[in-house]
Amino acid sequence: MGNRFSCKSKDGQTGSKGSKRFGGGNRSQRKLQADEELLHLQALSLAIQHHQSSQRFEGSMSRRIGSTSSRRRSIPGADPALSTPKQQKQSPEILENLETKKIVLIHGEGFGAWCWYKTIALLEESGMVPTALDLTGSGIDLKDTNNVTTLEEYSKPLIDYLQNLPEDDKVILVGHSSGGACVSYALEHFQRKISKAIFLCGTMVSNGQKPFDVFAEELGSAELFMKESKFLIHGNGKDNPPTGFMFEKQQMRGLYFNQSPAKDIALAMVSMRPIPLGPIMQNLSLSKEKYGAGRRFYIQTLDDHALSPDIQEKLVRENPPEGVFKIKGSDHCPFFSKPQSLHKILLEIAQIA
Repeated sequence: MGNRFSCKSKDGQTGSKGSKRFGGGNRSQRKLQADEELLHLQALSLAIQHHQSSQRFEGSMSRRIGSTSSRRRSIPGADPALSTPKQQKQSPEILENLETKKIVLIHGEGFGAWCWYKTIALLEESGMVPTALDLTGSGIDLKDTNNVTTLEEYSKPLIDYLQNLPEDDKVILVGHSSGGACVSYALEHFQRKISKAIFLCGTMVSNGQKPFDVFAEELGSAELFMKESKFLIHGNGKDNPPTGFMFEKQQMRGLYFNQSPAKDIALAMVSMRPIPLGPIMQNLSLSKEKYGAGRRFYIQTLDDHALSPDIQEKLVRENPPEGVFKIKGSDHCPFFSKPQSLHKILLEIAQIA
């Protein structure tokens, strides 16, 4: 079952691992806890309003019903975090005659549906119909990440969503970082239900590659990483192969959030969960007839420390998509650091005939 973003009460915490706070203690500790909570609540406030009004995110046990040319665009560096509703609102005319207004947002490693809160608000203001999914063992999904061993299992919320989509319906998929592998998997198995596939600084791998290969320049080879990385998690004991990994907070700040606002970094620090190793170590089987027939677009982030611009350029050169767009000044999380620029590109891709 897939999960949509929700906010659970006690002290405003979500059900995510890694959101434990320091209990008790002296007044100084309590003040630090209150300050952290305030930052978290500020970052979530807009998302909660949309949750209450649209119910696009449900509780943790909710059930789902129901030769290419390369277009290169560069969005200017200036990008307010979120403008006023009047500034955000798009003219209804620009969204007419779309193949679909449904856009499904797939998070990257360690993240959850919560990371898209700015993007969801902007898309809804523009008349789109966004849905953000928690992949298995992510966000508020209850499954232990140590037991998520395959890409198919990790992608199950997306698979369920697409399987329950009415026969004639199509959606736009957006996959961030390693979530790009889930989008590739979906293209291979549900190509006729996908209008466009957008890889957001994502792992747009070729047939036979594993998602981890994309990060090898930063993290080393898969074999070396599995043997020596200090970030590994051995969920089944030290004598068994590692089941996941989790970067230290300082490492995450440098890799993912070098241009992101402080309140969004605070949100991420209390919400991110361990990353299951099995799905990103799995070789993808992608055919020309299915995956190759899909309409793919790539969005590059040009101040990215997790997936460098050079690596992103290599991905689009080796596996050319229909269009390539660039966001200047964005780190690995443009939904935090450049939400307006990301939004403009998503709308532009949605309107490509």
